[in-house]
Amino acid sequence: MTNRLVHSQSLYLRKHAENPIDWWPWCDEALDKAKQENKPIFLSIGYSSCHWCTVMEGEAFSDLAVANYMNANYVPIKVDREERPDIDSIYMQALQLMTGQGGWPLNIFLTPADRVPFYGGTYFPLEPKYGRPSFLQVLQAIRRFYDTEIEKLQSVKDEILQRLQQPTLPKIGGELNHHLLRLGLEYSTGILATQGPGTRFPMIPYAGTALRAKRFGFTEARFDAAMVCKQRGIDLALGGIYDHVGGGFHRYTVDPTWTVPHFEKMLYDNGQIVEYLADLIAAGDPDPAFERAIVGTVQWLVREMTAAGGYFYAAQDADSFVTPEDVEPEEGAFYVWSYAELETHLTDAELAELTEQFMISPTGNFEGKIVLQRRYPGALSNTLEAALAKLFRVRYGASPEICTEFPPARTNQEARQQSWTGRIPPVTDTKMIVAWNSLMISGLTRAAVVLNRSDYLKLAVQATEFILNQQWVKGRFHRINYDGQPNVIAQAEDYALFIKALLDVQQATQVLEEASTPSLNWLDWAVRVQQEFDEFLWSIELGGYYNTDARADLIVRERSADDNATPSANGVAIANLVRLFLLTEELSYFDRAEQALQSFTHTMNELPQTCPSLFAALDWFQHPTLLRTRAEQLASLSRYYWPTMMHRLETALPLDTFGFVCQGLSCQEPARSIEQLQNQLQQSLVRF
Repeated sequence: MTNRLVHSQSLYLRKHAENPIDWWPWCDEALDKAKQENKPIFLSIGYSSCHWCTVMEGEAFSDLAVANYMNANYVPIKVDREERPDIDSIYMQALQLMTGQGGWPLNIFLTPADRVPFYGGTYFPLEPKYGRPSFLQVLQAIRRFYDTEIEKLQSVKDEILQRLQQPTLPKIGGELNHHLLRLGLEYSTGILATQGPGTRFPMIPYAGTALRAKRFGFTEARFDAAMVCKQRGIDLALGGIYDHVGGGFHRYTVDPTWTVPHFEKMLYDNGQIVEYLADLIAAGDPDPAFERAIVGTVQWLVREMTAAGGYFYAAQDADSFVTPEDVEPEEGAFYVWSYAELETHLTDAELAELTEQFMISPTGNFEGKIVLQRRYPGALSNTLEAALAKLFRVRYGASPEICTEFPPARTNQEARQQSWTGRIPPVTDTKMIVAWNSLMISGLTRAAVVLNRSDYLKLAVQATEFILNQQWVKGRFHRINYDGQPNVIAQAEDYALFIKALLDVQQATQVLEEASTPSLNWLDWAVRVQQEFDEFLWSIELGGYYNTDARADLIVRERSADDNATPSANGVAIANLVRLFLLTEELSYFDRAEQALQSFTHTMNELPQTCPSLFAALDWFQHPTLLRTRAEQLASLSRYYWPTMMHRLETALPLDTFGFVCQGLSCQEPARSIEQLQNQLQQSLVRF
């Protein structure tokens, strides 16, 4: 028997289609049913590559006793957070208010009439363990509470709703001055430098903002931004979070030494990391390990994550099967190595050098197996590259030169039934998400310019063209694409990140002309998408952008400014407005950027640790710089790190003029040499 989720396009929802629980998707019919029958809503939110979501699906959600009680006493609703980040954001905040922490699966209970949350948690075990009650015990206790504690229930709801609504109220708190920018840059640097014990996440929104502090050289600052940012690059490029055999970055590591990853690979992480490493190189840290990680990640992207239409898939699972007969997949099985395997497939000399350069031991570092982690930065020898290529052949069944395309396993059934010449790969979620594709487009364009790789830019252009051609339905931008079918109205992060991607492509194609598409005017498209963004999501009363369309009918309409694994939509959107102003000289963009920043000054002053992307936007606002120069100067200058500069090609400059540097509404004197042009750029970007 299957439930109604079997008809969903979402891989995550379809994974629950054979549960005995009578799941509903988030829809009016399910919400009306809960009201009419006066049953609390059990809302469960997760995503396809979430390990503990998979565990709970196979345990509690597959149990008949749980299902019978759930179906009789609740209206169970499943949501894919990657489809509906607006729903996820609201109820994740509620869970954090209730418990002080969050995570996925996000399981939360709502009253049926108003969808206000009153209890929640993450993973609930089938049997009592880990100091937690069983899921059935939780369901029974929550239903008793709902039926008998009416006044207390209302009190809990009122408090939660009030606290959820507080961030939506207008709060103006300070000036947009250089002291505020410095506060944000130093907070981002400090957060990056002072993580305690436990997990390690890439935290690229913080790293990218901290890198901006490098050019100011705050000598009395507590942390050296240059050292902190380079160390983050080294941790990423050398650590077990990077797949040294197949390329691409895992989601995070479970330890503070960057050794053992949580093995899922998310497109959004990889796009951001590629852009960050390229910026590190441009900012004066050209370690070969950084370039190797970029190159390997793009190879993984092309081989495993690029659809025939040119767009990029969303994610790969952490778990995979060791043999087709296995009932359950194992975490990291596709990626880890036994010492015996290394002895079998490598020569003694290769294994000796691998042990010298990587953290290798017979006992392993992950459940008796080995996650490869480098000891030192720099280039790898030809011997080591050959050894890693041998391990690639073991995993993929062919050499890296031959295995340039590796078809995805879309389900566990496909993974087990398909004939693989190497290991059984993890499941790939093949949906296209505009926001995540945009992050990868931006990463590819930056790496293309810094590394002079026009092939990277062509990949970015293909994905951008797919979105432009496929993601509008009846005049509205859409967030998701399932095998050629657009779905889900775009949200703020889709608009903001895609506009950024369009501007990044526009800038890169001026540097690498051979990769450009003459028929498309990228700036015109950015302006058109910005107009739609402003029309449907701009807050006239408050400034800034709402997360989603008013027609979504949620309990609060958020204007999120917090950064998480991805940058906040408002931070990116405000930076886009300044960039559009520089390229179009349309003052209304700059005015709107100021209004939006002003609406978040309270957040920046009171909670600077939460919003690095707003400070990146403030940097753009305070140091807007336009370089007007010829192609030959642009090709060399664009490979440096100019974090608040846009450029425009000028073909009619006087022969003795190398270019103009314009600071917002005024331009400096014509530069008569490349050295003078560089000095003017440097001065423009540090106007404290």
